[in-house]
Amino acid sequence: MNGLVGWQKADALFHNLVAEKKVPGLAVSILEDGQNVLEKGYGFANLEKRKKVHPKRTVFRIASISKCVTALALGKMVEDGVLDLDESLYTYVPYFPQKKYDFTLRQLASHTAGIRGYRGKEYALNQDLSIKEGIEIFKNDPLFFEPGTSYLYNSFDFVLLSLAMQEASGIPFQQYVKEQILMPLGLKKTFPPPENVSLGTQKRSVQKAENIAQFYTKWALGFTKAVEVNNTYKLAGGGYLSTCEDIGKLGQAIMEQKLIKEATYEQLLTSTIIDGKPTYYGLGFQVSQDAKGRPFVGHVGNSVGAYTNLFVYPQHKKVIAVLMNCTDPKVQPILDEAINALSEHPTV
Repeated sequence: MNGLVGWQKADALFHNLVAEKKVPGLAVSILEDGQNVLEKGYGFANLEKRKKVHPKRTVFRIASISKCVTALALGKMVEDGVLDLDESLYTYVPYFPQKKYDFTLRQLASHTAGIRGYRGKEYALNQDLSIKEGIEIFKNDPLFFEPGTSYLYNSFDFVLLSLAMQEASGIPFQQYVKEQILMPLGLKKTFPPPENVSLGTQKRSVQKAENIAQFYTKWALGFTKAVEVNNTYKLAGGGYLSTCEDIGKLGQAIMEQKLIKEATYEQLLTSTIIDGKPTYYGLGFQVSQDAKGRPFVGHVGNSVGAYTNLFVYPQHKKVIAVLMNCTDPKVQPILDEAINALSEHPTV
């Protein structure tokens, strides 16, 4: 691929992921200086129906990119005086069982509160739970460590965080996010899981349901449909669905620091420090470096039937969004190579 300009090399790498049957389908949205450099679908949204991926229409699970959306809503609530990051969770959720140590909303958002991660098949839970009901899964378990002394990435932190946001505002979490974040940013194709969409009944929106990709799991001999899951209770940490076009827009909004103040963004996008060392995580955002050491903010996500990347490079004014309809297909090194091509070489 030597001699190809950046986007051409990346395009070839993305194409080969499908051609070599490493993923069923993926959508890519690349922006530079706010302009689309590459927006394209590859492979299939539905293998059985031979329905192709479309970057503007195909809806994927965005997995942990959901945390970035939640972080913006959290920042808005802080600015509006609805809640305080350094206040105890118990101020807002007094019914959560008391633990050995107190912990704050900031610690939840930075994964330093000591809440445990998934056990067994909790990752693929298929129960119709509200956010409040979702805490039943882990509420009686002890903290893993004294809050603020260590880092443990998990999605239960964000179940609790969204519950506190809901209680503090008096507004259902998904309604607040829609009204304060999604609608103002024009993210019209980003939404919670439609009711029972996986079961094909009582669809909240037929059009949305029709555009949702089929979700797959990769096996040695190919792809099988992923198990049914219900991510409603963990909407804040990994439940949203969206198109690649919308996630590109989200990345651009973060780049331009829209909706919330610069000082608030600084809090969200500054790595937490534990024992003098960075965790490479801010509040709802990875604050890290790519495979070549270039600083980015955003998130990598993995959930049942989905693998996602959102890399925002403030220094280079570049946004890279990749959504796939397959549980972790182990292709991050190839994505890194494509991202490197886009970042290292000219895109015109």
